[in-house]
Amino acid sequence: MSVPRSVAAHRQAVVELLTGATTSNGRLRLPLLEALGKALAADVHAPLSLPPFANSQMDGFAVRSADIPDDGAELWVAAPVPAGAEPAALKSGFAAPIMTGAMIPDGADAVVPIEKATPNAFPDATARDAVVDLPAVAPGTYVRNRGSDIEKGALALPAGTLLGPAQLGLLAALGLTAVDVREPLLVLLVTTGDEVVEPGEELSAGKIYDSNGTLLEASMRQAGLRVVRTGISDDDPASLLTELHRHTRNTDNPVDLVVTTGGVSKGAYEVVRQAMAGHPVDFLPVAMQPGGPQGLGTFNGVPFLGFPGNPVSCLVSFEMFLRPALSQVMGTPALRAVRTAILAEPLTSPEGKHQVRRGSVGADGMLRMEGGAGSHLVHALARANALVQIPVGVTELAAGAEVEVWML
Repeated sequence: MSVPRSVAAHRQAVVELLTGATTSNGRLRLPLLEALGKALAADVHAPLSLPPFANSQMDGFAVRSADIPDDGAELWVAAPVPAGAEPAALKSGFAAPIMTGAMIPDGADAVVPIEKATPNAFPDATARDAVVDLPAVAPGTYVRNRGSDIEKGALALPAGTLLGPAQLGLLAALGLTAVDVREPLLVLLVTTGDEVVEPGEELSAGKIYDSNGTLLEASMRQAGLRVVRTGISDDDPASLLTELHRHTRNTDNPVDLVVTTGGVSKGAYEVVRQAMAGHPVDFLPVAMQPGGPQGLGTFNGVPFLGFPGNPVSCLVSFEMFLRPALSQVMGTPALRAVRTAILAEPLTSPEGKHQVRRGSVGADGMLRMEGGAGSHLVHALARANALVQIPVGVTELAAGAEVEVWML
């Protein structure tokens, strides 16, 4: 009997498997907003400096700091400097009313905030020979220097960066309207089982509706993957092989990854195991509950992952292995937010296994379990907002204990 592989070791194996799948992937040029949630395909260097010119951090008066002695000075008021205008050079002995974000005039090297001026208001724009009393100010005060955020030519965002609102905002500030992103992987998703029928069909004795296809396709789409489905494969290995050959040898629309559900355990009718005989695919136990049986390898040179058939096992497999591996290799999707929560009730976990339970974290930070440890409890999964991580070596936790959770 093979020794179960650790969760970390299996995750690393998935990373290594996917690394080969992404080397040939192309790139797409997308408008900024369409690139939201995708990963940069190449480094982006700043085509200009930010800010592109020295500007004021405050509403106030732009001055030559050398014009104001330690005890302050009365200066003539120059023409105001609104945001968006190119001001005239500032003459010695003058102070220019300036707005936040407006360009610092040539000759000026500091800004005195309006509230420190006497009077502490800008003079009427039509006023002639207006003066203002200002305190001493150090050079550079309230001035945002050109390039103080990023210099022209500097690396703005490295390849692989996940593009969220902040990253897209930076690209827009640099004047870019489109960006190259990594082309998402195309995944062939195959659900298996004689007992499984499509939702909407007649449910005869011994049959169940397929939830795995919807559950996993939704997870994959949410993660930015493209998905092609074959429909449900029965328990005939020849039928499954026909579908797999058809899609993995399709040169017009080649898939980058194959994911199957079901048929990976050690029972008598494990169709995926039977179909993969003679192919470089390993079926091995992982020290995890649920989702212990896993398949990993290649089929016709295409990376292959075999997930268990129970719905919760499918989702846990995706979240524990495929999502983090994609994030590491592709830069997207984002990892699940990790936090700690306080158990509202005691729980137990099997010896020698990393258990992943489903729970709900309330606004009070208390964690309440949703259903038991069973891998068939779809209703409990639908109520949960967190995956509860109970590591190997922990078999009992009391109410009030802190646990790690991954927020769904």
